[in-house]
Amino acid sequence: MMRRNQWLAAPLGAATAAALLSGCGSTGSPTADGGGKGVVMGISDRVRSTDPASGYDAGSWLLFNNVFQSLLAFPKGGGTTPEPDAAQSCNFEGGDSKLYKCVLRTGLKFSNGHPLTSKDVKYSFERTLKINDDNGPAVMLASIAGIDTPDDKTVVFRLKTSDATFPSKIASGAGSIVDHSEYPADKLRTDNKAVGSGVYKLDSFNDKSAAFSVNENYSGKAKAKNTGVTLKFFNGDQAGLKKVLEGGDVDFAFRGLAAKDIAALSSTKTGDHKVEVVQGTGAEVEHLVFNMNDPVAGKLPIRKAIAYLVDREAIVKEVYDGTTTALYSIVPAGIASHNTAFFDRYGGTPQPKKAEAVLRAAGIKDKVKITLYSTTTRNGPSTDQQFQLIAKQLNESGLFEADVKSVEYTQYQKDIQDGKYGVYVKGWVPDYPDADSFTQPFFGPDNVVHNNYDNKEISGTIIPSTSAKSDRTAANTDYNRLQDLVADDIPLLPLWQSKQYAVTRQNVTGLQWSLDASTVFRFWEISKG
Repeated sequence: MMRRNQWLAAPLGAATAAALLSGCGSTGSPTADGGGKGVVMGISDRVRSTDPASGYDAGSWLLFNNVFQSLLAFPKGGGTTPEPDAAQSCNFEGGDSKLYKCVLRTGLKFSNGHPLTSKDVKYSFERTLKINDDNGPAVMLASIAGIDTPDDKTVVFRLKTSDATFPSKIASGAGSIVDHSEYPADKLRTDNKAVGSGVYKLDSFNDKSAAFSVNENYSGKAKAKNTGVTLKFFNGDQAGLKKVLEGGDVDFAFRGLAAKDIAALSSTKTGDHKVEVVQGTGAEVEHLVFNMNDPVAGKLPIRKAIAYLVDREAIVKEVYDGTTTALYSIVPAGIASHNTAFFDRYGGTPQPKKAEAVLRAAGIKDKVKITLYSTTTRNGPSTDQQFQLIAKQLNESGLFEADVKSVEYTQYQKDIQDGKYGVYVKGWVPDYPDADSFTQPFFGPDNVVHNNYDNKEISGTIIPSTSAKSDRTAANTDYNRLQDLVADDIPLLPLWQSKQYAVTRQNVTGLQWSLDASTVFRFWEISKG
């Protein structure tokens, strides 16, 4: 799942953003809440596509979830159960989570004035699947066997297998609905334009900026609290983003400020500075991954010793300046079914005596020589710093002789797929706020971390079971068992989960509604005094 799944490894302000507009009910003009003023937002991410059949990255989804509607959306305030958006109702029919029916709300229109009907919904999903772009979200829709449209307002999805997370998938950017008359069926749109039915319409887009204005044809519950949003792209230039924020050229920054800058600004008293920090929860995670076929990392006693020695709290403090939180399971805090399996087994502080005991019991008496592989090309300089600290923690125990090698990202990815590394780093941004997005992609012979781990109970029993439960609370027992098994086998070691930050001029409000564990940033909640 996830921006296939957009591997990241530096929180730097946020991973995934907030919720979408909530449920069905009364509709209204998007400017009914007073209109407000236009706002300018600085962001370090690139928007790689304006076409929902291609973009599968944080920047593109930020655009999609403001310009396009999906059938469902996540409620305001961090809720993780999708509610109707373009649909007035959506439900599984039958007891096997294989038939999903949605009825559209009345009066939906695209920004060009064309009516939005079930034909457009069917066309949008089938188009994404047909194009199957390498950089697109078709992988999220692979469970669709067919789509029926018995009338202009009704859409019925027939699924190949039970998929209780299907509502969450179509509530994401992968569920963006396009106008069938504006988008070719078998190729991507490449003119940097977009036609959707969301709260905003895209007025212009280039490498440096994008401009959005309120869509007067929008029909839904959201009330835009501004007249429009301008995005300015900084493409990883942390110093440049900080400079324009402090100088007033942007009203707020989301994603991309250095952890040290966020920490410094967070400690500044309100009124002493021109900017302030808004903090929320995040669901981006980072793991230390072990290649189970490696002659060193493939040995369970060595992985257990590492689990006893890694000091997450020191990583959070010394490398990330408190802008992350120590993580003790593969499902992060804030996501239903989270537990603390690694804390329960290996503790929250280094335990060198237990590490030594597990190695000696396995007949390992010499120092364990091991290399930790990192990459900063995409993950940022903090990744190397983090691995150097972990190597230091291992070496100070007297049990390891660890070093760190940093590799350019393209080579790094290739080497991982070729099984050349024993220990390496992977970051993860979920597609939707469900434990499935943190588990299903990681287990089985074709898992996204390429670590050769396949626990048959997880891949053959637990995941199929959780996938069939449309009542997600009913999956908690299975997910707890899964997390416990992972903590026993240690195919990866959770390190941290992100906090989210927006750094803003003091006359900007509403950002708190876009800083939770969901996957969309809400332009419409932002206002400027």
